[in-house]
Amino acid sequence: MSGLDSMMGGYGSQFAAGILLTLEISVCSYLIGLIFGVLGASAKLSPWKALRLLGNLYTIIVRALPELLLLLIAFYVLAGAISGLAASIGLVKSDFAFNPFLVAVIALGFIQGAYVTEILRAGVLALPKGQSDAALALGLSFPVRWGRVLGPQVMRHALPALGNVWLNATKDSSLISIVGAFADVLKVSSLAAAATKDYILFYALAALCFLLISVVSMAILNALHIRSRRGLHIA
Repeated sequence: MSGLDSMMGGYGSQFAAGILLTLEISVCSYLIGLIFGVLGASAKLSPWKALRLLGNLYTIIVRALPELLLLLIAFYVLAGAISGLAASIGLVKSDFAFNPFLVAVIALGFIQGAYVTEILRAGVLALPKGQSDAALALGLSFPVRWGRVLGPQVMRHALPALGNVWLNATKDSSLISIVGAFADVLKVSSLAAAATKDYILFYALAALCFLLISVVSMAILNALHIRSRRGLHIA
């Protein structure tokens, strides 16, 4: 690591830590986005009008507003308002503040969840008619129906688009450098470039990191997509 540090003007170890933080934020926000997506898709497919309205508002508002604006609202409006309310009713101390990492991954996950919602909804609507009725006729329970029959078919349709959401999650992770003291890849690159005046080197390294993450991710996602279609016969 000392050789890497000297080659990068003393920023090698910070750059490596920045890559790890970027991956942590990407993975956590993506998983949270999947949870929001399942809830959102369930709401939009619900027989209850109120839930459908709530799901529609969620996807319309999140997809209409800039992601950076939503992140700023989460950090500087919602986090403070929630902690203030919790303190006013005695749930937390008056000087309580949310962990910035937690706020970041939940906010980014909330954003990704709007896109996952539409992807999963489309996957459910793409199911062949009668699949759910056939599973019910066989007496399969709800977990078995979705875990063994309907869920795998939904994922087969949704996997390519969910892969795109993952790639967006890795890129969106760079937004956190604007709203907090996060030493992610982009933040470390900016600090190192400003300190050493070697802008080409450090911004090229940042670009290379994101490119490598994308290439590896696409290879894994392509393998998963091929595996999901194993045994599928197309006439």
